[in-house]
Amino acid sequence: MSQTYTRDEVASNNNEDSLWCIIDHRVYDLTDFIDAHPGGSVVLTQVAGTDATTAFYNLHRHEVLQKYGSLCIGTVRDETPEVIEPQLGDLSTVPYAEPLWLRPPYKSPYFGESHRRLQREMRVFTDKYVTPEAQEKEKDGTYISQELIDRMAETNILAMRLGPGPHLHGRKLLGGVVDGKEFDYFHDLIVGQELVRANARGFQDGNMAGMTISLTAVRNWMKNESIRERVTEEVLSGKKKMCLAITEAFAGSDVAGLRTTAEKTPDGKYYIVNGTKKWITNGMFSDYFVTGCKTKKGFSVLLIERQEGVETTQLKTSYSTTAGTAYIQFENIKVPVENLLGPEDNGFQVIMSNFNHERWMMSGAVIRQMRSICEECFKWANQRIVFSKNLLAQPVIRQKLARMISLVEANQAWLEQITHQMCQMSYAEQSKQLGGPIGLLKSFATRSAHEIADDATNIFGGRGITQGGMGKVIEMFQRSYKFDAILGGTEEILADLGVRQAMRNMPKAML
Repeated sequence: MSQTYTRDEVASNNNEDSLWCIIDHRVYDLTDFIDAHPGGSVVLTQVAGTDATTAFYNLHRHEVLQKYGSLCIGTVRDETPEVIEPQLGDLSTVPYAEPLWLRPPYKSPYFGESHRRLQREMRVFTDKYVTPEAQEKEKDGTYISQELIDRMAETNILAMRLGPGPHLHGRKLLGGVVDGKEFDYFHDLIVGQELVRANARGFQDGNMAGMTISLTAVRNWMKNESIRERVTEEVLSGKKKMCLAITEAFAGSDVAGLRTTAEKTPDGKYYIVNGTKKWITNGMFSDYFVTGCKTKKGFSVLLIERQEGVETTQLKTSYSTTAGTAYIQFENIKVPVENLLGPEDNGFQVIMSNFNHERWMMSGAVIRQMRSICEECFKWANQRIVFSKNLLAQPVIRQKLARMISLVEANQAWLEQITHQMCQMSYAEQSKQLGGPIGLLKSFATRSAHEIADDATNIFGGRGITQGGMGKVIEMFQRSYKFDAILGGTEEILADLGVRQAMRNMPKAML
């Protein structure tokens, strides 16, 4: 931008016929924008011909300037803009906005060069492709585009979201940034936490979350290799979608109370499934349903393909309908016995072992979202002027930030400790040893989210309860963090699970 102006020249353009102002040493011509300004014309006429930098950042996020960049006509002569222009893939320069291992000069024993390469590429991919669509879909409620699904399939992001395993061997992961055989749970954690940065909680689940908690069950428990590999390829290629259908109106955490039934036909070749499921993420657009059913002597899990008799109805919850949350009815559905996951009548172990990765994944996501909330609060407190000082000058605000930072860092540290244990254990060992610790982590993380949401909303005031504008990320979080506290097992159930599992190892002798 070669055109420069003196401050006197800007000052002379101070009316509705020619309205200029200065923001961060850049000159903006707002003459044709007066009627289009969302805040009305009066606000603009009040700053006509002046340096409006402080007034602007007291009301707006920097992205507004990026959105209306065409209004910039030059810079102030002999002056240089100071505000940092974020680029695709950049790490945030805000204190505590990134986990410790990404912040210079700190080190970590858990993350190596392949993790850093993956993080850089995931950050670019998310910024370039996921965030723009996420923000759009969160508003209009429509489902994830096939275009984005195809991009994630081509780059094998869909495959990486299942975690480590043979399904990654031989695949080119995000252009080859990491070998599929070396992919571990820290790589898995990076993929999940980077995608969360799109700051759209409904779309976060709408972005194939159902697949991440259902295809894992098929991979680990489907005995029929032909079906397992066919379904895996269909889903990881983006051609088919799937979800986990366990919860009912009659039973949530009480899996034993499920009423959906699967009765074998006389020839023993099929199950006939009847029942309903509720609050099923991605159910509206799924082709496969990993479904919990009551069988003759217990509880079993079946892979059900969408067909006549499978009816899905959209549920409107606190977050966007882009998640595809559904009420599902199965009426006389014929399912081949080969579609059984795990042993018949003993599907509880299928669900419980599958829960570990789901709960760990949800913990990582909400912990990353909490960090984004801290970043937003830091930025707002730094630029919001109250009584001639920014909010950071207020001790009560600093105390709130200190508590929020402490909770985020404590949660991330615990998350990384458990992730390290996962890397050292087989799937069976994880199922046996980590159900309790992961349950406690998720319970603690969502309780922390409750406190952080409360403080962040108070820091932002009215903006924290307004969709859009400076407080839009805070508003989204305080409205939707409870999904993480409920989905995958409630805080109370998981806290109790953690203690009960610990009790098994309690010495019988009095100590």
